[in-house]
Order: sequence, then structure tokens, then C-alpha cells
Amino acid sequence: MTNGSTASLQNEATANSATQVGETALSSPLQQLYHPVREELAQVEVMLAAELRSDAPFVDDLVRHAGRLSGKRLRPALLLLAGKACGSLEPAHIVLATVVEMIHTATLIHDDVLDEADLRRHQETVNARWSNEASVLLGDYLFSHSFYLASTLENTFACQSIGRSTNIVCRGEMLQVANRSNFNLSEDDYFEIIDAKTAELTACCCLLGACYSGAEIELRDRLEQYGRYLGLAFQIADDLLDVCGDEDSMGKSLGTDFEKSKPTLPLIRLLSTGNATERAEIEALLQLPAARRREALLRRLEESEAIQYARERAQSFADQARRLVADLPLGEAQQTLLHLPDFVLARQQ
Repeated sequence: MTNGSTASLQNEATANSATQVGETALSSPLQQLYHPVREELAQVEVMLAAELRSDAPFVDDLVRHAGRLSGKRLRPALLLLAGKACGSLEPAHIVLATVVEMIHTATLIHDDVLDEADLRRHQETVNARWSNEASVLLGDYLFSHSFYLASTLENTFACQSIGRSTNIVCRGEMLQVANRSNFNLSEDDYFEIIDAKTAELTACCCLLGACYSGAEIELRDRLEQYGRYLGLAFQIADDLLDVCGDEDSMGKSLGTDFEKSKPTLPLIRLLSTGNATERAEIEALLQLPAARRREALLRRLEESEAIQYARERAQSFADQARRLVADLPLGEAQQTLLHLPDFVLARQQ
């Protein structure tokens, strides 16, 4: 892999390959939302293209494929938007935006192993195309390289923050594994899990963006909390898509939460509002073959208010996120931060 130097960023051949290696296929609404940081995101794409390379052909195939699996670039965009809302963007922001996208990609690759998923963004997952062994090693490879990139900055704040957040993300994933088939999981415990496995990284992105633009501590804390609420809303919306989404339009394996017996918010709500007989019926449905399980559970969820309840909780977190940035100085970045929660709630992929 390259060293992510400024020279790499300016290399014309690397720039031309960015669309191939870091292809984002951003929808029009996202292109509009990301408009305030479009030039910086283009630099991130170039750096990703440069870093997702190897002289070893097999490793090169793996890391190039990894670059195609993420897509929305929400986390680097959050970092850049938070930085721009607080001041000017510096070269460090480009490095850090690349770092958080690589970390996010590594978590997706490991998630696909845990979920035994075959499809992501209309492409085979690494575990489906190669093997679980290759996926685990590739995720580790991306994690370690992202920390190397962060260490090239002048101070250790980014490494400390990213290291802490990555550790929390892994803790959240382990808690989720530990609670598979725990259909007595409380909402509070569920929120603890998704705060760690999803919201922690989005919070870290906003914190880093604000910090490297020289924001005061109060503003850093506010943007970090914005990222946390946005991440919570995002994960609930993702849980709902796993239940209600269309696999063809989403381009990834759905129903994995049921298949892996993960108690997500719609299911927790359904179980908590049913009587003993209804709980037993729902738990029996969870034992059905995969082909019938999702359809049967979806019918029960739709007959109850569980799906609407989960949507309302996601909406509540999105509203809290919006309030935190509503009185920031008016500008394009602030407006995007205001509207991103709407995208998170309305997304279909």
C-alpha cells in the first residue's frame, strides 16, 4: 500500500482510478447534501484509491473489492461537514476522513462474516467471493492501516480518539453476539449495544471534524452528541430496513437479524407488548426456516404497532440531533447537518 502522502493525492493516474476503486454511486439527494464538502470528498476518494492498493495481486484484489462495499461515505462526509461548520478544513481532515471510511469498511467486512451475508451494495461480500478467513484478515488489514494513517498526523489526539471508539465498536459487536436469542433483552440494553456498535463511530467523526477545525470544547461536545444521535437513528432505520426493506433495491442480504436471532427494536417491542401466549407464538416463528421466518414475523410486526414505534424512536433521535446544530452559524455545512437526519430516516438502501 502507499503511504498516503501528498504526492499520492496529486498523482493523476490515482485520481483517475478513484471512481473505480472508491466508487460511491451516491444518489442525487446525497450529492446535494454533500455539496458543501464535494471537493474535499473527491480528495478522500483519491486517497482511498491510493491506500486501497497492494503490490501482492491477491491482497490487491481484496482491498480493491473492499473499496466497492461501503458506498454512502456518510462517515467521512460527517467529519468534513462538522469541520466546515466550525471553521476551515485542513489537510488533516482529508486524512481522517479516509481513516474513518477505512474503519467503517473493516467493520462491514467483519459484520458480513458474523451475519453470513452474501450480498452488499449489489456485490458479493468478501466472505462470499473468497472466504471467512480472507474477510477477517482483510478487516484487520484495514484497521491496522487506518491507525497507521492516523499516526502520520502531528499529534496523537486522532489516534487516541479513534482507538477508543474502535474499541467501543468492537465491544458493542461482542455484546450483540452475546445477546443472540436473548428475547428478554430490554430496550435500554438494546440502545447500549447500538450506541456502541454504530453511534460511537459517527460521534467520533463529528468530534474529530470539529477538533481539527479548532472548535471550542462546548462545540466539540455538541457535535459529538449530534453524531451520536444521528448514529442511533441510523441504526434503528437499518434494523427496520432489514425487516421491511426490498433486497433487490437495497443490494444486500436482508433478514439476517432474524436469521441470527438478533433482538432489534421492532422485535423487542413486539415481544414486550404481547402476552405470554403471543410471546410463545413469536418465539416459535423465530425457529421457522429462513424462507418463511421473515415473512411470518413481518406480518406479526405489521399487525402490531412495533414498526411504527421503532420509527418514532428513530424520529426522536433525529429530532434531538437537529436541535443540537440548529443554532450553529448559518451556512451550507450547517444546513446539511440539519437535513442529514431526514435522509437517514428516509433512506431505502
